Amino acid sequence: MEFFTFAWVTDPQIWLSLVTLSALEIVLGIDNLVFIAILTGRLPAHQRALGRRVGLALALITRLMLLATLAWIVGLTQPVFEVAGKGFSWRDMILIAGGLFLLWKATVEIHEMVEKDEDEADRPEGAAGATFRGVVIQIAIVDIIFSLDSVITAVGMADKLWVMVAAVVIAMIIMIVAANPLADFVSAHPTVKMLALAFLLLIGVILIADGFGMHVPKGYIYFALAFSVAVETLNHVVRGRRRRRLAAAKEPS
Repeated sequence: MEFFTFAWVTDPQIWLSLVTLSALEIVLGIDNLVFIAILTGRLPAHQRALGRRVGLALALITRLMLLATLAWIVGLTQPVFEVAGKGFSWRDMILIAGGLFLLWKATVEIHEMVEKDEDEADRPEGAAGATFRGVVIQIAIVDIIFSLDSVITAVGMADKLWVMVAAVVIAMIIMIVAANPLADFVSAHPTVKMLALAFLLLIGVILIADGFGMHVPKGYIYFALAFSVAVETLNHVVRGRRRRRLAAAKEPS
């Protein structure tokens, strides 16, 4: 193998491919990470970190298994049946099913956030009775959807299998480091959680559209997310300053 000859060390094309693909894998993994953060937030506090690690481990294993079957991945894009002249491949059907699942899951979460009464509002997050096994199963289902998208991107970006594997592993390590801070931040700020759920709704629609052959560049989605996060960050700054002014006004002079 070329990897063991170390000829790649002096090949700038290999390094460029590795860096670019690693960055793309991180970007493509953001929606997966957000979904894991929201789902594990329903677990008891002592199980959340383990749930995130298991979820990301499943994502890594799924990606590596799909990379090991490259010929099968390429074959998934071939139409297997037609409806009204439109061909549908296994990839299309998986994307449509995954998009519908995300729409259902995000809608249920948003409904629970909006409709819960004051008694539920005072109850700590994770007390809703979500089971560890149930959460892991849901994460595993979505991992298949996001991993398929990620691996197809890797196949299109790099020629060498070990470069694809290295990029996936690097991206996953970075996601593992970011998982707990992201999840804690989302759980501590209900408005951010609502924003994340809206992002999952958007991703669900995009997956369904992609399954029907209407491709929407993900750059638009991530720009919309980044813009929304920037606005929400400004809102947090304004609210923080307002709380500090009110606290200062209440202090006895």
